[in-house]
Amino acid sequence: MQPNHRREQILRLLRDHGRQTVDSLARAMGTSEATIRRDLVDLEDANRLRRFHGGARLICPAPADAPGEDAFGTRLLHNRAGKQALTQAAAALFEDGASLFIDAGTTTIAFAHALAARRDLTVITNSLEVARILGEDPDRHRIHLLGGELLPEMMELVGRMTLQQIGGYRADHVVLTVGSVQESGVLDFDEREAEVAIAMIARARRLTVLADRTKMLKPAVFPVASLAQITRLVTDAPPPPGIARALAQAGAELVLAPATDAPAPDDRA
Repeated sequence: MQPNHRREQILRLLRDHGRQTVDSLARAMGTSEATIRRDLVDLEDANRLRRFHGGARLICPAPADAPGEDAFGTRLLHNRAGKQALTQAAAALFEDGASLFIDAGTTTIAFAHALAARRDLTVITNSLEVARILGEDPDRHRIHLLGGELLPEMMELVGRMTLQQIGGYRADHVVLTVGSVQESGVLDFDEREAEVAIAMIARARRLTVLADRTKMLKPAVFPVASLAQITRLVTDAPPPPGIARALAQAGAELVLAPATDAPAPDDRA
């Protein structure tokens, strides 16, 4: 059974029964419990369900074509292996006790999962999902959730209030996901998201950009940072030669974390 079809069947069972155990789902799908647990993590990240010890339940019976839901879920599952590899590598770069701005995006949601095992982090974020993931153990990290206008698709906060509140913080690091990496710098597709990223950069000492192979040379409109502003770029495959040269000339560190099942670097599917 293909992963997407299996996940839809999991959601159908949850809609029918409200909640299911990992064991019952594994038997129903004819697959391993480990596979079901991975599916449940992905579906929880897509805001389709909530996990509990040994199983999962629906958040609410929202239709699959609810506004923005499919786009969010598709982006979250796209190049999953690459995102997992680069976010695991990125999480290892930060010391316990550090302070971080983290913006909203499917890659930073995966990063939050990888970062959750660290200790004593202070995290300032405009992402409800990042705050939820890192705030599940209140004794492990300190989470500051920024206010502002809610964009429901990504469950992120933007706007004038968000920018004002960012100005009240200083952090060791800012960790961003971006829409595009170009030879001139990194860009985004949404002006409000770019404004939040720029404000975070201005209040942090070091900038780490998380961008998988699909972001390289992708057309985007709103500049976020020049390559000279980037401390390190973490990605899952060697970037195109022009970007690699520009990063080296700018003095930005390139951190490669290839996924074991990753496609060839020029695959943009």
